[in-house]
Amino acid sequence: MNQLQDLGGEEMAVRRATREDLPGILEIYNHAVLHTTATYDYEPRTLEQRTAWFETHEAEGYPVFVVCGGTGMVMGWSSLNRHHDRPGYRFTAENSIYVAESFRGRGLGGRLMAPLIEAALEKRLRTILAVIDAQNEASLRLHRRYGFETAGLLKQVGYKFDRWLDVVFMQRMV
Repeated sequence: MNQLQDLGGEEMAVRRATREDLPGILEIYNHAVLHTTATYDYEPRTLEQRTAWFETHEAEGYPVFVVCGGTGMVMGWSSLNRHHDRPGYRFTAENSIYVAESFRGRGLGGRLMAPLIEAALEKRLRTILAVIDAQNEASLRLHRRYGFETAGLLKQVGYKFDRWLDVVFMQRMV
């Protein structure tokens, strides 16, 4: 999955992430922690924490993808994640997609979603879940475009930036 594609004059590649991508992945995630409700984390993660996360994904066979510019800079990343530790949930994964602020609105989310769906098929998963802040219209549209359907709304289950937040659960059968 090392396809070079054009993004408004800039080449980019979507591929499996490597350890060398972790600083870029971390920077994008930590920006989301500090400035958005795409995650309900409050504290930025460390490189050590992100490395442990990556190693767990590798060991359990959950993929992490990146989209990189021609210079190798990580512009966005996506992953499938274990939904629950109980074995009955082993055929269900949750997805994550994060795009660097300066590259949002350019279609990178879709470029990162497609390999997740392919990987879910290869992993023989039954369903992919998305847990999305109800105000995140861009993420809701992206998921709908890739066949996710709303499975539920949980009201005021998150709290960040001094306000209560609703969460939309979306699901795509694989």
